Amino acid sequence: MKYSIKTLCILLATAAMTFTSCDDFLDRQEDEKLTFEKIWESRYTTEQYWLNTMSFLPNDNGSFVGDNDPYLGASDEATVAYDRAYRYMNFGSWNASLIPYYRMDAFYKGIRECNIFMQNVDRCSDPLITKAQLAEWKWQTRFARAYYYFLMMRDYGPVFLLGDELLDFSATTEALQRPRNTWEQCVDYVVSEMNECINSNVILSQDALEPSKYGLATKGTCYAVISRLKLYSARDLFNGNKLYSGVKNPMTPGYPDLSGVNLFPQQYDANKWLQAADAAKTLMDQGTYKLYRAGKGDPYEDYYGITHKTWNSELIWTDRYNGLYAWGVGTVPTGVAGTAYGAAGPTQQQVDAYAMNNGRYPIIGYDKQGNPTLDRASGYVEEELAMSTWTYPSEGWSKHENFQIESPNMYKNREPRFYVSVFFGGNKFLHGSGDTKISFAKGGNGNKSHDYAKTGYLCNRFYDHMLNSAEGNWGNITFPLFRLGEIYLNFIESVLECKKHGVALPGGYEKLAMDSWADLRDRAGLKPITKVYPQATTEELIELCRKERRIELTFERHRYFDTRTWMIAEQTDGGPIYGMDTSCPLDKGMSGLDTPKGYWKRTVVETRVFKKNHYLYPFAQRELDRNKLLTQNYGW
Repeated sequence: MKYSIKTLCILLATAAMTFTSCDDFLDRQEDEKLTFEKIWESRYTTEQYWLNTMSFLPNDNGSFVGDNDPYLGASDEATVAYDRAYRYMNFGSWNASLIPYYRMDAFYKGIRECNIFMQNVDRCSDPLITKAQLAEWKWQTRFARAYYYFLMMRDYGPVFLLGDELLDFSATTEALQRPRNTWEQCVDYVVSEMNECINSNVILSQDALEPSKYGLATKGTCYAVISRLKLYSARDLFNGNKLYSGVKNPMTPGYPDLSGVNLFPQQYDANKWLQAADAAKTLMDQGTYKLYRAGKGDPYEDYYGITHKTWNSELIWTDRYNGLYAWGVGTVPTGVAGTAYGAAGPTQQQVDAYAMNNGRYPIIGYDKQGNPTLDRASGYVEEELAMSTWTYPSEGWSKHENFQIESPNMYKNREPRFYVSVFFGGNKFLHGSGDTKISFAKGGNGNKSHDYAKTGYLCNRFYDHMLNSAEGNWGNITFPLFRLGEIYLNFIESVLECKKHGVALPGGYEKLAMDSWADLRDRAGLKPITKVYPQATTEELIELCRKERRIELTFERHRYFDTRTWMIAEQTDGGPIYGMDTSCPLDKGMSGLDTPKGYWKRTVVETRVFKKNHYLYPFAQRELDRNKLLTQNYGW
């Protein structure tokens, strides 16, 4: 059976509707025995059950930013002005009874549905269905089940592994109690399941997949999940983290292999970096994916196209085929005609993270007052907020030719990815053939209500500047959940960490890492990192790799997990968040298009709280009350 791209997207978009108040996985549920047997008599109802198992896949890019997840609004790369639940996380007011975006119950419900489907799909007796179609549904479901575990692990660490077990919801609450599995057991399970999918001969490579089935998991998707999971497992949060030394299962006679064990590995294992490198290289060796390039040698068009050229060669797996309205409406300044709630944008820290067009990073630290420490060799002008006239690069990502603007030196001569990703106040917002000058000062056309850019910046990257939203044109996107650029960075980081820790690398690994890094930067219009920083030590290259990851993967929901798994979030995600002074009012006689001089200063827009217990989500208090074998995460 074939599905058009549009049909697949509509079918899988049902995920957004399933994330309502589902019963927890320990709750009793009714078994519909009277209708269950009939499900497998029809191709149609069997298919509907399959779609149900897949419907728990999040569709985080089908709704306004921050509505479904905290990974942008609670990261140090962005602020979102909407009053959403990520604000509990930013200000440290969440706890085990108030957990923003709690999805564990939904994922376990999804796992149960997957198990039911896999154990019954072969019973389908409809003569119109083929064994090949049933096998495809079954293996896609097996992938989804493993992926649900992966999604929980990145938020909670080790969770409960059910395997093929169907919990008996007619049993007592006491009978359903169980301890958590260890981190290593969870990793091994997900990796094993992904490898089973890869070896199934049913889940196909991307280049063997019919276009009508784009959006289904492929072999590359499975390799990519393994790569990211192995990378996280090698990082400090899950590798010898002494902070979690007291997180152990209780003594549990009914589960002797889990009784009293540490849930997190307590001995640092540097060889995990080699495993992470191997996992990334395995995917790279497939040769199925290529860095997206439009073919004109234009770094602006090339980087812009990653997210605006649907189903392109770099995309390994996407968050469906979504309309861009949900992203666009949250990042269009309110001064642009039509629907605009522009309130999602970069922090000043994220703006500072971009390199100059010579490839060097200009901001290398901050003093106690939040003033930047500069790399003099970068060419960054010390009078960063002094106004000057310079050329704004708009070709390749909009319909406009490069044009002259008067703007602070801070934004001048930055690398191409900066202009594609960041819109700053006092500039023209480009929409189709139109443009609108925007002021984020108080009373300016971009700051007229509670919907405004708190820091004076908006995310520029996921708005289709070739179209005019003022006329209702938004475009579409295949948002990259996994793409080759990430896999390159996974490999580079892992190889460098192997060098740092003295782990022997197979021949060619180091050269491939540096070549891949050079390829990634070349796509962005920059010289190789070893040319820009020829004297850099291994430790310095690791830090430069982290900077590269922050910029290359901007707003793709990586930064939230990166700062946590690197265990640097206490420094990056706590304390003052800076921007321009959007509280500065317009001077007398100014129009809503003007930006007063007082606006241009580094200003604390909010002060965030990040404590040691915030690295992982807490388990819900209601779970602790019912499951006496459940060990809470550290500090909750």
